[in-house]
Amino acid sequence: MSAVPTKDRLIFALDVPHDIAARQLVDTLGDSITFYKIGLELALAEGFLDLIDWLRERDKKVFVDLKLFDVPATVARAIHRLSERGVDFATVHGNQSIMEAAAQAKSGNLKVLGVTALTSLDQGDLEDLGFACDIEALVLSRAKRALAAGCDGVVSSGMEVAALRKHAPEKLITVTPGIRPVANNDDQKRVMTPTQAIHAGADYLVVGRPIRDADNPKAAADQIQTEIAQALNNR
Repeated sequence: MSAVPTKDRLIFALDVPHDIAARQLVDTLGDSITFYKIGLELALAEGFLDLIDWLRERDKKVFVDLKLFDVPATVARAIHRLSERGVDFATVHGNQSIMEAAAQAKSGNLKVLGVTALTSLDQGDLEDLGFACDIEALVLSRAKRALAAGCDGVVSSGMEVAALRKHAPEKLITVTPGIRPVANNDDQKRVMTPTQAIHAGADYLVVGRPIRDADNPKAAADQIQTEIAQALNNR
């Protein structure tokens, strides 16, 4: 993924309650952020589709992270709608037939990403959910299935990216959430710093709260962009 513009590698998670707050944040961040992730909270708010259009009009890239999970035909239709909207990334979180349907339905610039294991889960959580394997084995299995289904990449904790790079081709896009520039005490359990994730082989880093909740969000974003650029130069 060496062709990815450095600034595009930082994806800011627009985890705010409504589109007005989202637009205010985008205006505040200006040219510091070129790629935005929209999740469930904003998707359930008024103006979701208008917000996608608004971002695209400003030459921003858009990652719709809804972890689509439904019958294959329904997921395929949803992916088709997102493709028509000019979305760049979208996530699916299902079995082989769901991922295959999503991959076949995409068009334009849309890249379909398979979700592996949420970064809010640790080994104990997976065991509670009935997965009788370690996290790395689960992530590798999900990634291989996603590639076989025709997906473009996966969403994976930075802790598993190095293993993915050993077993998956470079064409596999790796999007890594749970990025924390400093130590954290929130609900993300499998986390990494931007430098650690880039050195592990991550292509894109998703950052939300460390930017959103900073006293100066633009300065926080610029600092992470600088760290990413330095990490790439030293990778």
